[in-house]
Amino acid sequence: MEKEKFDKWAIVELFGHQQIAGRVSEAQIGGCSFVRVDVPEVGEQKGFTKFYGNGAIYAITITDEETARAAATYYRQQPIEEWTLRNMSRALPEPDGDRELPY
Repeated sequence: MEKEKFDKWAIVELFGHQQIAGRVSEAQIGGCSFVRVDVPEVGEQKGFTKFYGNGAIYAITITDEETARAAATYYRQQPIEEWTLRNMSRALPEPDGDRELPY
């Protein structure tokens, strides 16, 4: 008998008092299991996907789509794309000699 894949709208509570909401499913990456959260588009913010290891999750509350979308609006999680290469470059060491950075 084939195991049914988890794919539900939910609110995920993460250690560190964080929450994220969206369509939650399972993912395998590099032989490891992750929980995938597809956060829907919220206002001006585009939808995005985040993956979490099981050790990062405290609880998952299954909801209907309307509730998950409302929670995503409330939590306002930011996608990694908000960190631009320009902002990340502040943490990079100065280039050696004539070598230019790729930005």
